[in-house]
Amino acid sequence: TVLLFVACLWLPQALALLPYTSKLGADLTASTATPISAVVGPSTRTHRHQNTMAAQVSPSDDSKMITMIGFGSLLSETSSRLTFPTLRNFRLARIPGYRRVFGHPASIFFQRQIANLETLEINSLSVEYVAPEYPGFIATVFEVPNDNLVVSNQNEHDTAVASASNVIVPSHDFLMREEEFDFVKAPYVTLTNATEKKTTTSELPTGIMCTRSTDETYLQRWGQDHFDKSYKAFGIDSIWHWSHDSGMRPCAVYLRHCYLAAKSMGPTCLDSFLDETYLIDRTTTIRQYLDEHPQVLETQPPPELAQRYNG
Repeated sequence: TVLLFVACLWLPQALALLPYTSKLGADLTASTATPISAVVGPSTRTHRHQNTMAAQVSPSDDSKMITMIGFGSLLSETSSRLTFPTLRNFRLARIPGYRRVFGHPASIFFQRQIANLETLEINSLSVEYVAPEYPGFIATVFEVPNDNLVVSNQNEHDTAVASASNVIVPSHDFLMREEEFDFVKAPYVTLTNATEKKTTTSELPTGIMCTRSTDETYLQRWGQDHFDKSYKAFGIDSIWHWSHDSGMRPCAVYLRHCYLAAKSMGPTCLDSFLDETYLIDRTTTIRQYLDEHPQVLETQPPPELAQRYNG
């Protein structure tokens, strides 16, 4: 009799939760099946591209906080707070093993009319894996609330899979925010005088970083029509399949923005940006490029973008 009474009390609540638990299970199944090349439909939401960033589920008990790693416009705390007003613990870190490259055109530069296709000044920043011993570059690291950026693993199997690989499960919102990128775990070393050049990756904390992807992955996620509207409409036939000798150059407004962002974090961060960031040829550093093209640092953004692209 007691058991029957308890069952009668519990059953309506359990039934009320079915739509949510069913949807959660379906979302997790879809996410873990294709965690990086996730297939999601195109959206009518206006495309962003403020920055290049990374995220990690916090190791603390506060599951609502994640760690972000910025290597482009997010080098600036001011710029970062435009996107994440409640960020905390803003600091510098070295990302070993990865190279920072102005290696792909960004649709948002054409949409905002700051790209110059005639001079090939159309490229944005991305990162690519090189080798564990590669010294990498200096980035920024900070914590923010996990407002629909990363889908947390919900069972032991998912956690084991994620822990055993470099796979991250981005949310649909995170994919939309950084739609052309892939996402991988990457180690970082918070800077101190003793560890600035440390490159050992064992037992280091890891963040989830936006990395270079492929055109095929983009088409799988968003479809041909979305690609045509975002890129082909501006005369761009590829996002990622450009040769090292293509002659493509950084978008001038964006390069100036990243330069000012790095400068705002002090000489160590600025030197890393100048000497550990490359053109698409993977040989020419940004310092060398700016020595040859000093006018880039005088390239002002349009008035309506002055706050967004001013370091």
